[in-house]
Amino acid sequence: MPQLHMTRAAVGCPDYPALASRIASRAERGEVRFPTRFRPKRADELIGGKLHFIVRHTLVARVEILRFDDRADGRVDIVCRAALERIHPQPKRAHQGWRYLDDADAPKRIDDQSGLAELPPHLYRELVELSLI
Repeated sequence: MPQLHMTRAAVGCPDYPALASRIASRAERGEVRFPTRFRPKRADELIGGKLHFIVRHTLVARVEILRFDDRADGRVDIVCRAALERIHPQPKRAHQGWRYLDDADAPKRIDDQSGLAELPPHLYRELVELSLI
């Protein structure tokens, strides 16, 4: 069965290194928490999926969703594995909160041995548009 994923804007992160630094600084025992106001209606389908981050109108990275925890203040934490994965950059408009992403539409992980992970997202996007990668 195809996996369901989510997208979320990385507010205040100008690039991938800033996002990686933020996640590393917030990680505790291999997990990182992202608060949200409401539990997703499809929360059960999201467990094991990925939370994809939008930086400057581009999906650039993801983390694995482990579970959803209720908080004392009525909000919900999206609990994820603190291991950030770079993905093939894909244009995506920023939005408030989160949105669902079907498996077929989710970008794939960049193979670390290809060297593509080191390209800036804007350069990678241009190479894709030229059908060079």
